[in-house]
Amino acid sequence: MKYVFLALSLLVSVSTYGVEKKPIAVKVFIAGMFEIGANQGDKAGEFQHWFERYFTNSEPLIVKGALGPVFCNQDGVCGSVLGMGKVASSSSMQAIILNEQLDFTHSYFVISGVGGIPPSKGTIGDVNWGSWLIDYDLGHRWMPAEGKPGEPVFMPRQGYEDIRRYQLNSALVNWAVMLTQNVQLMDSPDAQAYRMRYPQTQARRKPAVTVGSHIAGDTFFHGPGLSAEAQYISQLYGADDYMIAEMEGVAIAQVLSRTVGIDRMLSLRGAVNFDQGNPNESTLAHLDPAPGETAGGFAETVENIVFVGANVVDTIVDKWPDFKNGFKTE
Repeated sequence: MKYVFLALSLLVSVSTYGVEKKPIAVKVFIAGMFEIGANQGDKAGEFQHWFERYFTNSEPLIVKGALGPVFCNQDGVCGSVLGMGKVASSSSMQAIILNEQLDFTHSYFVISGVGGIPPSKGTIGDVNWGSWLIDYDLGHRWMPAEGKPGEPVFMPRQGYEDIRRYQLNSALVNWAVMLTQNVQLMDSPDAQAYRMRYPQTQARRKPAVTVGSHIAGDTFFHGPGLSAEAQYISQLYGADDYMIAEMEGVAIAQVLSRTVGIDRMLSLRGAVNFDQGNPNESTLAHLDPAPGETAGGFAETVENIVFVGANVVDTIVDKWPDFKNGFKTE
């Protein structure tokens, strides 16, 4: 009897252990970089609207090494706040990817956040799908006064060719753009008034869904000179036009490329500021505006990001048999 009881106890333990340890099969992972306060009920940062749409009934899953918990719903959608900057975001992403509680074998990734935009390319409230993710920092730089007048002051550093830029799956990106290009985006009187400070046609238009290169720098580069340098780097690397300045995308892409690959990775950014001042203000004045002089539209933009991105997330989940084994063009 003693041995029968022991055998039954072991059977129950193994059965319980198996249930508890079975990893969650993640269909879509949504990553925000920062949240302003709580995940709901206050001013929204990059993750709150995602949380309110998908995770209000989800229990937090603690992942050692990640900035915050991971939330997963019953449909296989998971998400987390990774942290701002290349180091914080990529270290969180790696901890999450390697955690045995989660199964990323078939997962899609939506890297979601805000950024700056050149006034010649877009406007506040735009939502942009990244076609290329580029590192702004990996290279050599020098003071303009120490170079030849009018020539670039940046040169790529050898040895970083495989990690300084990533082209995302063009078929998947193009599909996401086509699916979302007609989404009605929110706007505000404050953002509309702020746009009128800029003479560029693109800066003055209504928000739209666009596509282009996202350039990540730990330095918050700003002003017409550094904006032109970012465009130069994008061209130097054979990428699409620079559209969004941000701080994380290329680092997260490196983590994914080393683990599960980037074929199912999407980068989605909303423009909350111009990457330079208008012709009547200095770069420093634009970076440190007087009270009442800041750009409007942040609240609307973080909502716009989810309006756009949720179309992709929901379609992948609803048609999971078509997406599970990879994105295929019809």
